[in-house]
Amino acid sequence: MKRCRHGAQMRSALQSWQIAHWVGSVKPLRASNRVKDTGSIYCPAMATTPAAEARAIDVAAVDAVLRRLARQPSAPWLHGEVARRMAQRLQVIRLQPERIVDWWSFLGASGELLALAYPRAQRIAVEPNAALMQRSRDLNKVAWWSPRRLRAVEVEVRAEADELPRSAQLLWANMMLHAVQDPPALMARWQSALSADGFVMFSCLGPDTLRQLRELYARLEWPAPTIDFVDMHDLGDMLLHAGFADPVMDQETLTLNWAGPQALLDELRLLGGNVSPQRPAGLRTPRWRARLEREFDALRGPDGRLSLRFEIAYGHAFKAAPRLQAGAPTTVSLDDMRALVRSGAAKR
Repeated sequence: MKRCRHGAQMRSALQSWQIAHWVGSVKPLRASNRVKDTGSIYCPAMATTPAAEARAIDVAAVDAVLRRLARQPSAPWLHGEVARRMAQRLQVIRLQPERIVDWWSFLGASGELLALAYPRAQRIAVEPNAALMQRSRDLNKVAWWSPRRLRAVEVEVRAEADELPRSAQLLWANMMLHAVQDPPALMARWQSALSADGFVMFSCLGPDTLRQLRELYARLEWPAPTIDFVDMHDLGDMLLHAGFADPVMDQETLTLNWAGPQALLDELRLLGGNVSPQRPAGLRTPRWRARLEREFDALRGPDGRLSLRFEIAYGHAFKAAPRLQAGAPTTVSLDDMRALVRSGAAKR
């Protein structure tokens, strides 16, 4: 167990979650207990416009990945672990939401954590496709004979394209923003779904994710194995321009271990795979696969296990109060101004 080194600005407010740890034994992932290279920032207001250009993501490939993950027994283990860590940050928020929007709910693996934190809050699960909508309905279905039916709050499931009520106090999005082609546009939707006192809380992968694997592919002159992930400072800028106030961003790096190449590749596939438009077309050959597994030896640590780093970026921000618009300008000529001055002097 290692202590997370958060920035001085965060230390007094976030002491309750500064100790990072893994819960129980995890199979088949078998993650290490190393958490390091953590940091945080308060995002100051910036006049410059963030880089809001469309990211290089194959949207069709993302849709295929989502359909594939909808057939899995559960959400990826890493998503659940990040959800647990992010839920600890709710302790610093005094607001008790009455309505929660859970974006990409099933794969975010956060339903039980949100129900535990806010047992009386209505929750809207927003899903990107019909298959995941059905998974969310099945996951939140309570049997008629279960005692939970007496106290459970019904979860409403909606499609991502649906119009959402603008009355949520919390918009929660766990481990999905890195798969979005246009994060600023999505943040604007989040802002519109919140009430005046609402806040957003999200997590996603950061630029240091799988850096060792990217360097290995670059050395072999192969196309990158991942998309480019957005830096947390840029995410903070995007929040500001979407209409959020006082965004706070922080990150931590998790090092995960696997016994061999097959376990590593299986886990990466469960986490989504490569959706870069520059990925090779078609299937790779057995010879290529064998070379990749040999090259994986460069990823082994002193214990002989393969390891890769995942940077997790966290962010939260409150919806900015609406700005009052100035009235229509009034034009007064110099002669009129002189007349007004003389009129006022005469009255005195």
